[in-house]
Amino acid sequence: MVSNESEDAASKSPKPLDSVKVDVSHKKEESARRGQRKRSRTPSVSRSRSRSRSPPRRRKRSPSTSSASSRSSSESRSRSPRYRRRSVSSSSRSRSPPRRHRSRRTSSGSRSRNRGSESRQSRSIRSPRRSSRRRSPSLDPPRVFDVNPTRRRERERQLAQQYNDEPLVEKNRIDVAAERKEMLLTTRTGGAYIPPARLRMMQESISDKSSKEYQRMAWETLKKGINGMINKVNTSNIKSIIPELFSTNLIRGRGLMCRSIMKAQAASLPFTPVYAAVIAVINTKMPQVGELLLTRLIIQFRRAFQRNDKTTCLATTSFIAHLSNQLVAHEILALQILALLLERPTDDSVEIAVGFIRECGAHLTEVSPKATHAAFERFRGILHEGQIDKRVQYMIEVLFQVRKDKFKDNPSIMPELDIVEEEDQITHYLSLDDEELNPEEGLGVFKLDPDYLENEEKYQQIKREILGDDDDDDDDDESGSDGDDSDESGSEAEDSKGPADKMNIHDQTNTNIINLRRTIYLTIMSSVEFQECVHKLMKLNIQDGQQIELANMIVECCSQERTYLKFYGLIGERFCKMNRVWAEAFQQCFAQTFEIIHQYETNRLRNVAKYFGHLLSSDAISWDVFSIIRLNEEDTTSSSRIFIKILFQDLSETLGLKKLNERLKSPTMAEQTAGLFPRDNPKNTRFAINYFTSINLGGLTDELREHLKNLPKLMLAQRRLNSDSSDSDSDSDSDSSSGSESDSSSSGSSSSGSDTDSSDSD
Repeated sequence: MVSNESEDAASKSPKPLDSVKVDVSHKKEESARRGQRKRSRTPSVSRSRSRSRSPPRRRKRSPSTSSASSRSSSESRSRSPRYRRRSVSSSSRSRSPPRRHRSRRTSSGSRSRNRGSESRQSRSIRSPRRSSRRRSPSLDPPRVFDVNPTRRRERERQLAQQYNDEPLVEKNRIDVAAERKEMLLTTRTGGAYIPPARLRMMQESISDKSSKEYQRMAWETLKKGINGMINKVNTSNIKSIIPELFSTNLIRGRGLMCRSIMKAQAASLPFTPVYAAVIAVINTKMPQVGELLLTRLIIQFRRAFQRNDKTTCLATTSFIAHLSNQLVAHEILALQILALLLERPTDDSVEIAVGFIRECGAHLTEVSPKATHAAFERFRGILHEGQIDKRVQYMIEVLFQVRKDKFKDNPSIMPELDIVEEEDQITHYLSLDDEELNPEEGLGVFKLDPDYLENEEKYQQIKREILGDDDDDDDDDESGSDGDDSDESGSEAEDSKGPADKMNIHDQTNTNIINLRRTIYLTIMSSVEFQECVHKLMKLNIQDGQQIELANMIVECCSQERTYLKFYGLIGERFCKMNRVWAEAFQQCFAQTFEIIHQYETNRLRNVAKYFGHLLSSDAISWDVFSIIRLNEEDTTSSSRIFIKILFQDLSETLGLKKLNERLKSPTMAEQTAGLFPRDNPKNTRFAINYFTSINLGGLTDELREHLKNLPKLMLAQRRLNSDSSDSDSDSDSDSSSGSESDSSSSGSSSSGSDTDSSDSD
């Protein structure tokens, strides 16, 4: 203790000048040792560590008291918890390499400085340009950061040995063309997309047609062609798609065909009848395609039924039902599916069964009525049990109503899809219980065919037999290659006859007429005034014979309005006054409309009657159209009488009753109005008078009333004339009979005289 107190007193006493100089030299030696340690380490790491672990500044002390003070301060700091970790690190600094753990400080400034030092350390490790260390000829292994120094050194040693023993090898340069070719030949989907023109060029560049590369490209082309044709087939183009399908190798690609059509049918259920019709046509020529598809559908239905996959079951049963309608599948398969679905009824199974029997119920009722009746009885029992959902019960009730209507909304085969004759179809007798069904999944995967060219030639012969393609073109080419003048002249003669002998193809689908009607309708609906509409319609360049289509379309548009619009009447009037052909077309339209007027409802009937009333009142069409009207009880209906009523009321409002009566009673209209004002029978006359009186147009029947009033006198005079003519006829008959008797008597006497003369001569 005495020594310590003396040392403290000596330290507090003022320092002499020589002791300050010794202290400065001591500091210089210490800074030189620190520089050597810094150069042995990474600059950024040493800088960050010196910042984070530099001891606080102390006052300058003399060399005699510096060692004692350092010992006392180290002892006191080791005893205090705040400086315990720092003292350990400072003591171990001289013996072992510096540890890489951070000092825990509570101040925020030290934390920010530590984060900055760490970022600078990471940047210095990433960028080798900043390192002042000399690079060794071997590869520098990456530095390992670990809290445990022993583990860190061992890991660095292992990485250094690995990098030095196994140097990096430079990769070869990638050949893009070779990679694409390899991808095309080895990958399942053909790799990246290749345009068709580029694909054809690649096929043409391959000289060996039986090579694996060419077969792979042909396989991809076959798959794309089948998928494209299946995706675009519909009711209107099915007859043109089927020859294109036969032009592809369906024997080699039957697996692709079945997979593509099953996928397309599952994605679009409303097109199931179309796909079934396509398979029905292909099945007549290639039954193996239909059998393979039916096998896969049965296996798919089994798997989906076991997994409770409702969506797949609906799609599969719908396809099987339409194949049964097309006679590709036997009805036993359909009945087995119904029995399986209704054996243990659930909501889903009954719903699938209802949809299934709606699709093929008409066909099953025709071919096996007893089994179909048993299925419907089972439906009735399920409905009476009431253990299923209300929604499914309503579906069963709707099914019974469909059966009562004889499946009129669900025919077995649509008329436009009835392509195959019944005797040409091939039916496959596959059942749901067959255990030897082979789906042939390998048909959908590319395989090298060693006899590729021979098989392709065989299919070309089959295609010619199916499509009826002959080698006439080849024969013509061979005959044209001869050098004889006679052959050339003969070929020229055939060429000259060729265009005359070609078959004229007539479009009976009415596609052009439908497009014309659509254009007319859109033109009318898009016009504001009737002049604009007429101008646009005249620009359509309507051909001869199609004027009636325009007239019918204008009348149809007029009838669809809620009330009559004068816009349509002005359009018809403008057309009729423009050319006589249009007037005749509207007159023909009047006759056709009057024949089917019983099919119109009241609103449409009123609009049409006012439309033709406008045309008649404006003299756009001739009044000769009244010649088709026979106003009597037998030849008219309630609709036609309403039409005549509205027509004449409109004429009376437009022309007036007096002018209308004058037009109808004119001598030139006598023949045309004979049916409107009949005089052949008192009953018809009385009916016409009562009709026009009931519609407040009794003034038009004045002449008919006079005729009916004078009819008894006329009939009496007619009878007298008939009796007089009969009397005169009888008198003339008696005179003629007496004259004939006298002639006969004279001839008899002459004959008797001749006989007597002959006897005398004898």
